[in-house]
Amino acid sequence: MTDSHSSDPHLSPPAERASLRDGVRFAFGTLTVFPARITRWDRPAARIGMECAPLAGLAVGLCAAVPGVLLLLLGGGPMLAAAVTVAVPAALTRALHLDGLADTADGLGSAKPAQDALRIMKQSDIGPFGVVTLVVLFLIQVAALANLYTESWQHGALAAVVAAVTARLALTLASRAGVPAARPGGLGAAVAATVPAGAAFGLAALVAAAAGLAALPLGLPAALQQAGAVVAALLAAELLLRRCVRRFGGVTGDVFGAVAETAATTTLVVLALG
Repeated sequence: MTDSHSSDPHLSPPAERASLRDGVRFAFGTLTVFPARITRWDRPAARIGMECAPLAGLAVGLCAAVPGVLLLLLGGGPMLAAAVTVAVPAALTRALHLDGLADTADGLGSAKPAQDALRIMKQSDIGPFGVVTLVVLFLIQVAALANLYTESWQHGALAAVVAAVTARLALTLASRAGVPAARPGGLGAAVAATVPAGAAFGLAALVAAAAGLAALPLGLPAALQQAGAVVAALLAAELLLRRCVRRFGGVTGDVFGAVAETAATTTLVVLALG
């Protein structure tokens, strides 16, 4: 961040605050298919909304874990349970994060100047980089979750929830002050630099601690691994975020989707290593 960034109103958190209800509706209305009427579409609401993003992830994660656990208990096997668990978040988010990941992969892989890459990302079709990225992502997520479901339904369910929460937490961090928007329009511009950095990192610490506490019934090593998985996922998402900011000049809605999927996948991989 440079001094010029701090003087740009688009790179500083909004001073006015929206209500918590406005923020929750913003988070659920933009990040899920759950019925939530967005009452305010401005930067103050975006700030609270992105701070509430992990709550939307919690709802998505719980909805993903339930059918996976039921299939496992009914004898469906770890692979089927994992595949369904991975599919549910895609359905509950209109596959927007996956679409964003594919578009970002096409943009990064194009080797074209920033503006040309952004135009590629706005196109409705998916290029070869995007297709390969999605296939590999699904394989990794399903394989990791199947490994966790093989260990126990508790490990699989908790991993699904933590991955979904961490994915949305990565969006909170990507919305922090100092991270510019790549273009003036779209969701990326609406939420870029709305969250104070201190609030974003404080929320990250809280979620990591909560993940560890949730895993304590599985033992102290599992608790430490859960917290470590959150940290590792956020670091991976941050690396991608910085790469995209350098490559495109800032964030877009597609970059947010890519950051979320990267965080979710890293979480599952780290947990599967245990």
